[in-house]
Amino acid sequence: MSLRDSSAVRHPLQGIAVNILILLSLVLLLYGLTMPILTLEKFVFFTNTVSLLSALQTLAAEAEWGLFILIGSFSVVFPLLKIAMLLLIWNLGSENSQRHQVHLRWLATYSKWSMLDVFVVALLVVSIKLGAVAQAHVETGIYAFAASVILSMAISNWMGHNRQ
Repeated sequence: MSLRDSSAVRHPLQGIAVNILILLSLVLLLYGLTMPILTLEKFVFFTNTVSLLSALQTLAAEAEWGLFILIGSFSVVFPLLKIAMLLLIWNLGSENSQRHQVHLRWLATYSKWSMLDVFVVALLVVSIKLGAVAQAHVETGIYAFAASVILSMAISNWMGHNRQ
Protein backbone atom coordinates (compact mmCIF):
# COMPACT_ATOMS: atom_id res chain seq x y z
CA MET A 1 0.00 0.00 0.00
CA SER A 2 1.40 3.37 -0.93
CA LEU A 3 0.78 6.65 0.81
CA ARG A 4 -1.38 7.61 -2.11
CA ASP A 5 -3.90 4.90 -1.15
CA SER A 6 -4.39 6.27 2.34
CA SER A 7 -7.54 8.33 2.82
CA ALA A 8 -5.81 10.39 5.52
CA VAL A 9 -3.40 11.67 2.85
CA ARG A 10 -6.16 12.41 0.33
CA HIS A 11 -8.30 14.26 2.87
CA PRO A 12 -5.98 15.63 5.57
CA LEU A 13 -8.57 17.74 7.45
CA GLN A 14 -11.14 14.97 7.28
CA GLY A 15 -8.48 12.48 8.38
CA ILE A 16 -7.56 14.60 11.39
CA ALA A 17 -11.21 15.11 12.35
CA VAL A 18 -12.01 11.40 12.15
CA ASN A 19 -8.90 10.50 14.17
CA ILE A 20 -9.90 13.05 16.83
CA LEU A 21 -13.41 11.57 17.01
CA ILE A 22 -12.04 8.03 17.30
CA LEU A 23 -9.68 9.12 20.09
CA LEU A 24 -12.57 10.96 21.79
CA SER A 25 -14.49 7.69 21.68
CA LEU A 26 -11.53 5.97 23.37
CA VAL A 27 -11.33 8.64 26.09
CA LEU A 28 -15.08 8.38 26.73
CA LEU A 29 -14.82 4.58 26.89
CA LEU A 30 -11.97 4.66 29.42
CA TYR A 31 -13.82 7.26 31.49
CA GLY A 32 -17.01 5.20 31.31
CA LEU A 33 -15.23 2.03 32.40
CA THR A 34 -13.50 3.56 35.41
CA MET A 35 -16.01 6.11 36.70
CA PRO A 36 -19.16 5.21 38.63
CA ILE A 37 -22.12 4.12 36.52
CA LEU A 38 -24.59 3.48 39.31
CA THR A 39 -25.08 4.35 42.97
CA LEU A 40 -27.37 2.16 45.04
CA GLU A 41 -28.86 3.41 48.29
CA LYS A 42 -30.44 0.83 50.59
CA PHE A 43 -32.50 1.95 53.56
CA VAL A 44 -30.86 5.42 53.38
CA PHE A 45 -27.92 4.11 55.44
CA PHE A 46 -26.02 1.96 52.95
CA THR A 47 -24.60 3.31 49.71
CA ASN A 48 -22.72 1.37 47.06
CA THR A 49 -21.23 3.02 43.99
CA VAL A 50 -20.31 0.76 41.08
CA SER A 51 -18.18 1.24 37.97
CA LEU A 52 -18.00 -1.27 35.14
CA LEU A 53 -14.47 -2.30 36.15
CA SER A 54 -15.39 -2.62 39.83
CA ALA A 55 -18.40 -4.73 38.83
CA LEU A 56 -16.06 -6.99 36.86
CA GLN A 57 -13.74 -7.26 39.87
CA THR A 58 -16.69 -8.24 42.06
CA LEU A 59 -17.87 -10.83 39.55
CA ALA A 60 -14.37 -12.33 39.42
CA ALA A 61 -14.06 -12.34 43.22
CA GLU A 62 -17.41 -14.13 43.50
CA ALA A 63 -16.45 -16.60 40.73
CA GLU A 64 -19.36 -15.55 38.50
CA TRP A 65 -17.34 -16.45 35.42
CA GLY A 66 -20.22 -16.50 32.93
CA LEU A 67 -21.28 -12.94 33.71
CA PHE A 68 -17.65 -11.87 34.02
CA ILE A 69 -16.87 -13.12 30.51
CA LEU A 70 -20.11 -11.77 29.04
CA ILE A 71 -19.85 -8.27 30.49
CA GLY A 72 -16.05 -8.14 30.16
CA SER A 73 -16.24 -9.12 26.51
CA PHE A 74 -19.00 -6.71 25.51
CA SER A 75 -18.02 -3.83 27.82
CA VAL A 76 -14.23 -3.85 27.71
CA VAL A 77 -12.68 -6.12 25.09
CA PHE A 78 -15.04 -5.56 22.18
CA PRO A 79 -15.23 -1.74 22.44
CA LEU A 80 -11.43 -1.50 22.72
CA LEU A 81 -10.97 -3.79 19.69
CA LYS A 82 -13.56 -1.82 17.76
CA ILE A 83 -11.80 1.49 18.39
CA ALA A 84 -8.44 -0.05 17.49
CA MET A 85 -9.93 -1.42 14.26
CA LEU A 86 -11.45 1.97 13.41
CA LEU A 87 -8.05 3.61 13.83
CA LEU A 88 -6.35 0.96 11.70
CA ILE A 89 -8.99 0.96 8.98
CA TRP A 90 -9.03 4.74 8.76
CA ASN A 91 -5.28 5.25 8.81
CA LEU A 92 -3.93 2.13 7.10
CA GLY A 93 -6.80 0.75 5.06
CA SER A 94 -6.92 1.12 1.32
CA GLU A 95 -10.50 2.00 0.51
CA ASN A 96 -10.45 -0.23 -2.57
CA SER A 97 -9.23 -3.36 -0.80
CA GLN A 98 -11.55 -6.29 -0.18
CA ARG A 99 -10.10 -6.70 3.30
CA HIS A 100 -11.02 -3.10 4.14
CA GLN A 101 -14.64 -3.73 3.10
CA VAL A 102 -14.80 -6.96 5.12
CA HIS A 103 -13.58 -5.16 8.25
CA LEU A 104 -16.13 -2.37 7.78
CA ARG A 105 -18.98 -4.88 7.33
CA TRP A 106 -17.81 -6.75 10.44
CA LEU A 107 -17.82 -3.53 12.46
CA ALA A 108 -21.26 -2.52 11.17
CA THR A 109 -22.73 -5.94 11.96
CA TYR A 110 -21.28 -6.45 15.43
CA SER A 111 -21.07 -2.90 16.75
CA LYS A 112 -24.64 -3.04 17.97
CA TRP A 113 -23.62 -5.59 20.61
CA SER A 114 -21.61 -2.93 22.45
CA MET A 115 -24.88 -1.46 23.71
CA LEU A 116 -25.69 -4.70 25.55
CA ASP A 117 -24.08 -3.47 28.76
CA VAL A 118 -25.87 -0.12 28.61
CA PHE A 119 -29.21 -1.91 28.33
CA VAL A 120 -28.35 -4.26 31.21
CA VAL A 121 -27.56 -1.29 33.47
CA ALA A 122 -30.75 0.48 32.35
CA LEU A 123 -32.82 -2.60 33.19
CA LEU A 124 -31.07 -2.83 36.56
CA VAL A 125 -31.91 0.81 37.33
CA VAL A 126 -35.55 0.35 36.34
CA SER A 127 -35.94 -2.83 38.38
CA ILE A 128 -34.37 -1.25 41.47
CA LYS A 129 -36.43 1.93 41.16
CA LEU A 130 -39.57 -0.23 41.13
CA GLY A 131 -38.69 -1.63 44.56
CA ALA A 132 -39.30 0.22 47.82
CA VAL A 133 -36.14 -1.09 49.50
CA ALA A 134 -33.47 0.59 47.40
CA GLN A 135 -32.90 3.65 45.25
CA ALA A 136 -30.65 3.69 42.19
CA HIS A 137 -28.98 6.78 40.79
CA VAL A 138 -27.35 6.73 37.39
CA GLU A 139 -23.86 8.26 37.39
CA THR A 140 -21.78 9.94 34.67
CA GLY A 141 -19.85 6.79 33.78
CA ILE A 142 -22.82 5.19 32.04
CA TYR A 143 -23.37 8.31 29.94
CA ALA A 144 -19.70 8.38 28.92
CA PHE A 145 -19.79 4.66 28.09
CA ALA A 146 -22.97 5.07 26.04
CA ALA A 147 -21.54 8.13 24.26
CA SER A 148 -18.40 6.18 23.36
CA VAL A 149 -20.43 3.29 21.97
CA ILE A 150 -22.73 5.58 19.98
CA LEU A 151 -19.83 7.67 18.67
CA SER A 152 -17.88 4.61 17.54
CA MET A 153 -21.03 3.21 15.90
CA ALA A 154 -21.58 6.49 14.06
CA ILE A 155 -17.95 6.62 12.89
CA SER A 156 -17.98 3.05 11.62
CA ASN A 157 -21.31 3.62 9.89
CA TRP A 158 -20.02 6.83 8.27
CA MET A 159 -16.81 5.14 7.19
CA GLY A 160 -18.79 2.29 5.67
CA HIS A 161 -20.99 4.62 3.63
CA ASN A 162 -18.36 7.16 2.57
CA ARG A 163 -15.43 4.90 1.76
CA GLN A 164 -17.03 2.22 -0.37
